[in-house]
Amino acid sequence: MRPRSAPNYLAGYPPALAESIIELIETNRLAAILRSKYPAAHGARTDKALYDYVLALKNEFLKNAPQLSKVAYDSTLKVIQQALGTHTTIARIQGGKLKAKREIRIASIFREMPEAFLRMIVVHELAHLKEREHDKAFYQLCRHMEADYHQLELELRAYLAYLAAGGKALWSPAAVDVP
Repeated sequence: MRPRSAPNYLAGYPPALAESIIELIETNRLAAILRSKYPAAHGARTDKALYDYVLALKNEFLKNAPQLSKVAYDSTLKVIQQALGTHTTIARIQGGKLKAKREIRIASIFREMPEAFLRMIVVHELAHLKEREHDKAFYQLCRHMEADYHQLELELRAYLAYLAAGGKALWSPAAVDVP
């Protein structure tokens, strides 16, 4: 059995842009660019801190959206399957009423990333509370909550391509101590 190749995180971008990112990775320049733009990881390391972070964004931009019952980091989400976060609605009948619980799970890789990348994925998952499909309305809502949404998504994808190419994590505690 052949091992699966790493996902192409840059698929869908213009070939010239993808090639320039690949060149930055191959010449070992992407890591320095990302570290200079995003020098530190965020502080929301626990599920409770993540829940508070997500709730603050939800309350700022989506006051009328349904309440979230759970927000957590999930180590079972695999970046290889291109699942960086999930949103689920669980419906149950209790007595004569239909109750729905909404959950957001964020891939554990985001524990040790810059706040901007965490915000981008949280904004993405929050947008799914209002818009199910990845259509024009969905991305307009993402841009409403984070004006640099598309730039952050590109930089995150570049970082994931860097990791898939064998690069070391840039914001892990060990990496932060390295000069």
